[in-house]
Amino acid sequence: MNNIDRFFSQDPATFAKSYFNYLAEVLKGIDVQEIGRFVATLLDARERGATVFFVGNGGSAATASHFANDLAIGTNSYEKPFRVLSLTDNQAIITAIGNDFGYHDIFVRQLRILGKAGDVVVAISASGNSPNLVSAFEYAQSAGIKTVAITAFDGGKMKTMADEGIHVPTGPKEYGPAEDAHMVLDHLVGAYLMRLVNN
Repeated sequence: MNNIDRFFSQDPATFAKSYFNYLAEVLKGIDVQEIGRFVATLLDARERGATVFFVGNGGSAATASHFANDLAIGTNSYEKPFRVLSLTDNQAIITAIGNDFGYHDIFVRQLRILGKAGDVVVAISASGNSPNLVSAFEYAQSAGIKTVAITAFDGGKMKTMADEGIHVPTGPKEYGPAEDAHMVLDHLVGAYLMRLVNN
């Protein structure tokens, strides 16, 4: 039984209070040094003109899009921008690759065209075991592209194979708190970088 099942209540107000309390515990459990290393990686990529690619599935695909928007556009840095793309956003490309080659290739085939040595790929996944993200990491490592895993649960394969990462310590299958925390990371990092580069 995961934590959400454990504290579930028929009363929505009671459930909301328990959910918020648990989410606060999860956020407190994130290693802020991991966040610091991630920010340093983003700043290094910006300095070098490297591209940062975000990838994810389902809710994490939406987070990938949001992260890319907040870093590339939200930081308002145009003379020296953060070059950030979400590889989840072009449905024509994703469906073409998925149809012709298989869903497991939807990110690898984009990285083969757009990525270059020195770039960064950030994969967002609660489980850390999505085959298309693991494949993207395998390709990235072979191509000299740095890998960053933003995970939850036990971190899965991505946590062990990534060059670095931010782990959100939730119980298994706690997708809500995991994805909530991933969005908090997006807004935290975006808020910090926007102020840093514009001061």
